[in-house]
Amino acid sequence: MLAHNVYFTLNDSSPDRQQQLVAACHRYLKDHPGVVFYAAGTLAEGLERPVNDRDFHVGLHVVFADRQAHDDYQVSESHQRFIAENKANWAKVRVFDSIVAEG
Repeated sequence: MLAHNVYFTLNDSSPDRQQQLVAACHRYLKDHPGVVFYAAGTLAEGLERPVNDRDFHVGLHVVFADRQAHDDYQVSESHQRFIAENKANWAKVRVFDSIVAEG
């Protein structure tokens, strides 16, 4: 499986704009073929240990069955539409992809 974790830092990070991005994730990114797990949400408040990276507002978490499902998702119409409709408010986007196995 391939875990695809994306962390968005927003230009306008108001609660409304954060929720708008989460809603856009739900609308465009959750129902792709090969998705094993999907979630999106905002930064967890109160978790501020020295090891916590808090330099984001919204996190997207998708686990794909395999690399091909991930690659197909990247070029899909709905993923491209998500980017086009939301990128104007992105100050920074960080993507962490990793190969995962059930333990």
